[in-house]
Amino acid sequence: MEEDKEKIEAKESTESSLEYRAPEETLDSTPAAQPQETVTPAQKNNKPSLKNRLGSHWTIYIPIFVVLLVGLVVAAIFLYKNQNSNKSSVSEQNLSASQLSNLANANSTIGNSNQVLTVQSSAIFSNQVLVRGQLQVAGQLQISQLAVSKNLSIAGDTSIQGGLTVQNGLSVNGSGTFNGNLSATQITTGSLTLTGDLSLTHHLITNGSIPSRTTGAAAGSGGTVSVNGSDTAGTVTINTGNGPAAGCFINISFASAFGSTPHILLTPVGAESSTLSYYINRTSTGFSICSSNAPQAAQIYTFDYFVID
Repeated sequence: MEEDKEKIEAKESTESSLEYRAPEETLDSTPAAQPQETVTPAQKNNKPSLKNRLGSHWTIYIPIFVVLLVGLVVAAIFLYKNQNSNKSSVSEQNLSASQLSNLANANSTIGNSNQVLTVQSSAIFSNQVLVRGQLQVAGQLQISQLAVSKNLSIAGDTSIQGGLTVQNGLSVNGSGTFNGNLSATQITTGSLTLTGDLSLTHHLITNGSIPSRTTGAAAGSGGTVSVNGSDTAGTVTINTGNGPAAGCFINISFASAFGSTPHILLTPVGAESSTLSYYINRTSTGFSICSSNAPQAAQIYTFDYFVID
């Protein structure tokens, strides 16, 4: 019994010695250091996750993401349509070695009308080539000889380095410019304008309608007159009758009036015609041959005329 009491007393004294006793504050003593909080490694790594951080800003990121997604979809549709519009409905086809060998056979058919035949290397055709559809040449076209059995239509400018031979008619609706010489067996034109000299190495032949005429009083009673020529040049023959007098023998009217009063050259033919004191009256529509002295009766007078504006 006494041993049990001693054990109990020893235990109580030990527990009382282990109890914390706060130090007594004195005037000279400093405050006791407070115990620092310790942070464990697990607490350091315990940061907010990406999901939690994005979740707090979902009202901003989601609309931006939707706008970007819609823009990408619209751009993809636009590029797809643009590529499809530029693509030809005709597909390309490359020739294999066996297909090239088949070309040696008569009437060989390769592909169909919806395919394009692509020849990577140069091609030489020793015989005729028939193109039933349109022929489009992207580069230069060199032809040693060209024969066109039907119409040839050229929309752009045409440059011909060599000679041009036209076996049939040549019709030009617009203006024509020739920097070199123009050689033609015959040229028919409605109007000819020369900015330089006119050099003729052969005859000048005038054609056209014969101008009309009337007999003047100077021809006398029963006198006649005639004209052989055109508005440009001709011959006038006067046969006087009885009692011719001074005045005009003939009045000539041009087949086509001039734009202004032309210049008229009159030449007497023969000695009898030179005895007359002849003169002319002229307008843009015609001219008259007259004499200031009385001609002889029953006499033939001849004059050549040349008219130029």
